[in-house]
Amino acid sequence: MKSIIGTVTSLKMDKTAVVEVIRRWAHPIYKKTITRRKKFLAQNDLKLTLGDRVKIQACKPISRLKKWQVIKKI
Repeated sequence: MKSIIGTVTSLKMDKTAVVEVIRRWAHPIYKKTITRRKKFLAQNDLKLTLGDRVKIQACKPISRLKKWQVIKKI
């Protein structure tokens, strides 16, 4: 299964965490560092707080937008 490390940015929904993942890479021609952010909705069964670094893993769809599950707190 695919897993990603990100930061918890919102816990306003019941049993759901919004996890922001930051990707950085160098542009192939200009060598400038490019940063992209993406937010994932993840099933939250752990006791998390804002700002926690977590590992999320892909799973079968839980709802229309929720297809990830929090595996552990880092």
